[in-house]
Amino acid sequence: MNAPGFTGGTLDRADRIRHDDAMLAAAQADPRARLLVLDGLDPQVNADGRLGWTGLDAASGELLFLGFDGEGGPRFAAAPLPGERLPGGRSPALNAALDRFRAEDAALYAAARSLVDWHARHGFCANCGTKTAIFRAGWGRKCPTCSAEHFPRTDPVVIMIAEHDGRALLGRQPSWPAGRYSALAGFLEVGESIEEAVAREVLEEAGVCVDQVRYVASQPWPFPSSLMIACVAQAQDDAITMDVHELEDARWFTREEVRQALSRDPAAPFVAPPPYAIAYTLLSRWSET
Repeated sequence: MNAPGFTGGTLDRADRIRHDDAMLAAAQADPRARLLVLDGLDPQVNADGRLGWTGLDAASGELLFLGFDGEGGPRFAAAPLPGERLPGGRSPALNAALDRFRAEDAALYAAARSLVDWHARHGFCANCGTKTAIFRAGWGRKCPTCSAEHFPRTDPVVIMIAEHDGRALLGRQPSWPAGRYSALAGFLEVGESIEEAVAREVLEEAGVCVDQVRYVASQPWPFPSSLMIACVAQAQDDAITMDVHELEDARWFTREEVRQALSRDPAAPFVAPPPYAIAYTLLSRWSET
């Protein structure tokens, strides 16, 4: 069964280390300790899909403790320098690397990228505006003025297929590669359940009313830091009223058409999302039912 990308991590995050300065210092002094090599937020990836590592002395910013690998080796990333701006989005080089990642390295990179990016964008206290300092081995920032503590956050996103009469509703955005269709998606809003968010987003984007929402899988999505919650819902009818501000097109596809797209059949009526995206997992599991 296709597992969502960026999952399957084997790193021991070792929360116990984050609270103990002596244990953290010992991890940094361990000769097996390694620093993740990043160019901005892009990883160094070799032909085997493995991440690049170097010694801790190469760190330009404060060390962020990621955890221990399967052999007990400490792994770190470097926080951005104060005021350093990191490029957002995904570069062409990263998009190419994502197809080569091993599962365990993809999961580790997802955590490291989101953590480094969070530090770059949250250098000041949201409560009083004072510059904050890193604590908890890099898994938090603390304000020296009001003592507020800030922690990396994850933004929940629902991503879903509406199904009707054996067909799946998919849409496309104009910025996507030509021919690509995927599941609809949107951020959860405050005071909203997953089921309510699924129903609202499908109605807003495609004008389709759904119910009977069922959970399928989840995925960390480090661009910059979301949790994708994949679901399938039953559509009450198949009439589409598309929001042209959100979508360029929306259509119903049969299971056979979805299978064609997933297999990269040139005759398929659309181009499927890449395998590392949870939309690929969602389409795969739906097409197999």
